[in-house]
Amino acid sequence: QITTVSGNEFLLQSDIDFLILDWFHAIKNAIDRLPKEQRITSRNLEFKLRRSSSIELLNNLDTESKEPKPEHRKSLIFRLNYSASDTNDRNRVKSRLKKFISRRPSLKTLQEKGLIKDQIFGSHLHLVCEHEKSTVPQFVRLCIKAVERRGLDVDGIYRVSGNLATIQKLRFVVNQEEKLNLDDSQWEDIHVVTGALKMFFRELPEPLFPYCSFEQFVEAIKIQDNATRIKCIRNLVKKLPRPNYDTMKALFEHLRKIAAKESVNLMSTQSLGIVFGPTLLRPEKETGNMAVHMLYQNQIVELMLNEYSKIFGSEED
Repeated sequence: QITTVSGNEFLLQSDIDFLILDWFHAIKNAIDRLPKEQRITSRNLEFKLRRSSSIELLNNLDTESKEPKPEHRKSLIFRLNYSASDTNDRNRVKSRLKKFISRRPSLKTLQEKGLIKDQIFGSHLHLVCEHEKSTVPQFVRLCIKAVERRGLDVDGIYRVSGNLATIQKLRFVVNQEEKLNLDDSQWEDIHVVTGALKMFFRELPEPLFPYCSFEQFVEAIKIQDNATRIKCIRNLVKKLPRPNYDTMKALFEHLRKIAAKESVNLMSTQSLGIVFGPTLLRPEKETGNMAVHMLYQNQIVELMLNEYSKIFGSEED
């Protein structure tokens, strides 16, 4: 989100991380190229706030500017002189607030009592699965079923972004309610469902491909011999924790069905690799090789889609 000095606000939205980074650098470079005399300093834009009890008052700006102020503006500027009694009152309020906060029950206690439910978005994959007593999150299964019911033939499925406000609303509902009906009319735009599913994977504290295996997958995709490359990636996938393996298998099986309808939805395995590569696997710490890593991320997802049966099949396959 960008707010200009004139008060205009602009929201730039994309699911592709490197595109967002390019936007940021382009905007920053444009600002840096402005002549110094045209830049508006923060002092000219600053409105200082002073607190008194629970009321915020505008500070008198006379000390910073000698310019006379119109009468109607003077009436909007307040001065407040603190007395000793005011200080004592504020100290008492602070003391009571500290006692109140210290007596609050812990998050674990509130969760045990059912007052606060475990979050789905932003939680570790294994914790979500442990809570649901499964190896694939229920939300992932619901999204896959919804897309396969009414989204396989949709042009640009998973590439086209849904309405961000509606996606955030769905995210809130998922975190607050146990039962979710994706056939409800408010989720009729299938791009909202796909956007929420991508957001779920993007917000995992650790990606579906764990950080510890990122470099191993990158080295595997670099192998020139195709059979050896597939075997190496298959072995890495087999070593993943059960929730990661089962969720990955369910997701890639679903994406294979998307790619099978490429003639209608225009989403090839390469397109799906570009969409899901940076979402499903990324390094724990970004380095200067981001563009190179992104290429490998896309290639890994594309290869696993094209060779799904060899990577996720049984040893005899």
